Amino acid sequence: MKKVLFFLVLLVSSVVNSQRAFADAEVPDTVKAGIYITSIHDIDFKQREYTLSAWLWLRYKNKEFDFLQNLEIPQAKSVTKSFSTVDTSEGDVYLLMKLDCVMKDSWKITNFPFDRQKLRFSIENSQFDSKALVFVVDTLGKHFDPRYTLRGWDIDSLRITAGTKKYETAFGDKSISTPHTEYSNFKVVMQIKRDAAGLFWKMFLGMYVAFLIACMCFYIHIGSFDSRFSLSVGALFAVVGNKYIVDSALPESSTFTLVDALHGTTLVFILGIIISNTFSLYLVRKDKTVSAKRFDRIAAPLFILLYLALNIYFIVNAANKA
Repeated sequence: MKKVLFFLVLLVSSVVNSQRAFADAEVPDTVKAGIYITSIHDIDFKQREYTLSAWLWLRYKNKEFDFLQNLEIPQAKSVTKSFSTVDTSEGDVYLLMKLDCVMKDSWKITNFPFDRQKLRFSIENSQFDSKALVFVVDTLGKHFDPRYTLRGWDIDSLRITAGTKKYETAFGDKSISTPHTEYSNFKVVMQIKRDAAGLFWKMFLGMYVAFLIACMCFYIHIGSFDSRFSLSVGALFAVVGNKYIVDSALPESSTFTLVDALHGTTLVFILGIIISNTFSLYLVRKDKTVSAKRFDRIAAPLFILLYLALNIYFIVNAANKA
C-alpha cells in the first residue's frame, strides 16, 4: 500500500512540475501587421529593382519592440519613412508609417516579353527573433487600390502571409549553441503579368523586316548576285544590331531565353539564304540557269514557311509558360 501511495505522489508531482514548466515557457508576443500599397513605379528591368510606396501599420503590446528603430526590410536597397505616428492611448502600441522603398528582386526573363514577375516585400524586427514575437496578418479591407494600374503590366494577385525566416548563423551570440536563428516576418507577394503585345512588335519588328529583306534575294534577277549578297549580308548585320539593342535592356542571364531563340533562328535562316544564293550562283556558273530559277522558286516559300512555323512555336510556348 505504501508503494502505491508513493507512486501516486511521484505521478502528481511530475504533472505539477510539467504544468509549471509549460506556464514558465517563453510565449512570443503577437504583432498585428497590415499594409496598403499606394504605388509601384520606376521598374528598372536592367538593374533588377523597383520602387514601392505603401502605408504600413503595426499593433503590439511590448514597447521594447520599437519598430520605428528596429524595422528591417531585408530586400530593400533603401528605405525612406516619410511619415510615422505612434498611438498608445488604448494600452497597446499602434504604429502607422508611410514607406518609400527601392526594392531589389530577381527577374525571370526566360519568356520575355511574355513574362510574369513576383514582387516581394517583407519586414522583420532586427532585435527580436521568433521566440519573442510573431506576426499576425491584418486581413481586413483591401491591400492595394483596385483602381490603381501599373503601366505596361497587369496585376494578377496579391498575397499576404506571416512566416519565419531562417538564418544559418548565431550572429555572434555565445548563448546560442547551434548556428541557427529564426525571425518572424510579414510577407507580401504581388504577381504581375506584362502587357506584351505592343512591346513585342516594338522590339522585334526590325528583326522581321531584316529577314524579309533577306528573302527578297530570291526574287532578284538571277544574274545580279552582287545585289543578292549585299541584301542578305546587310540583313544579317541588322539582326545582330537588333539583338544588341534588345539585350541592352535586359539583365544578364545564363539561360537560353525567347529573345535568344528568335534572334538565333533568324540568324541561322539568313545564313541559309546566303548559302542558297551561293548554290544558285554555282548552278549559273555551270550553265544551269533553269535549275537555278527553279531552286529559287522552291527555296523562297520554304524558308518563309519554316521560319514562320518556328517563330509561332517559340512565341506560343513562351506565352503558355508565362
